[in-house]
Amino acid sequence: MNPLTEKQIRASFVNATKREATQAALPDLAALPWDRLDYIGWRDRKAPLSAYVVLLLDGEPTGMLFRAADARSGRARRKGVCAWCEDVVVTEDVSLYVARRGGAAGRAGNTIGTLICTDFLCSQNVRRTPTRAEAGTDDTVRAQIIERRIAGLQERSERFVREVLSTR
Repeated sequence: MNPLTEKQIRASFVNATKREATQAALPDLAALPWDRLDYIGWRDRKAPLSAYVVLLLDGEPTGMLFRAADARSGRARRKGVCAWCEDVVVTEDVSLYVARRGGAAGRAGNTIGTLICTDFLCSQNVRRTPTRAEAGTDDTVRAQIIERRIAGLQERSERFVREVLSTR
């Protein structure tokens, strides 16, 4: 992913009001490993139930505002698989995120939800070295598996954004 500016990120939100986009607490953009990211995602440190994702859709930055399910402290986390990276190793750090649909549907209160890695580490998860059970010892096979994982993450995350934008 190419580095984005604060202005590009704030202008990219498709399901947030201008006020919500302006008030979003952005991550430290200079510290992000842009060359190893398929999207940027973060939780708002000022509003813990608010989270944001920005990815490239048809070459343009497209951002979404999410609401995290109310995770009460002290409750045991349930295991799950992230719908975007489908990582089967990290299954205890997945949360339900709900996005308001774009346009009139979102203004009418329509939402769509999905399970995503709580701290949006999907890009890191798909790039982990495959286990011997997955790829044996062949480095070429390992590289192919990683490329398939990356392509799958990009396809599934883009599909979700398209669903948010859908007028159905």
